[in-house]
Amino acid sequence: MVGAGVTHLTVAREEFQAQVPEWFPVDDDVTVLASGVVEIGLGAAFVALKGHRRTVGALLAAFFVAIFPGNVAQYVEGTDAFGLTTDRARLVRLFFQPVLVLWALWAGGVLRRRDPDPPEG
Repeated sequence: MVGAGVTHLTVAREEFQAQVPEWFPVDDDVTVLASGVVEIGLGAAFVALKGHRRTVGALLAAFFVAIFPGNVAQYVEGTDAFGLTTDRARLVRLFFQPVLVLWALWAGGVLRRRDPDPPEG
């Protein structure tokens, strides 16, 4: 997440701008910069705040859900970015976003059962 966030601010900025839906009311560059900062923050929080992994995992999942319309827009609008130059490639990518949501929930411990009575000793 931190690495992806850094690329939002640097080398992949234009690629990410291409994914901002035409209908989104905020400037493309501002959207990309803001989402990059959020990704850096969430990635750093996931590593640093081990006692809050459930919360950060849930926030990561929510972030992945929030940016999903950008992936849908890339498919619907036929926008080439990140090597996705065909409708088929853009469509296949859509199926990976739910995987990221599930990963965030699993890695954060949200999908794991809590042990109501941990063993003593």
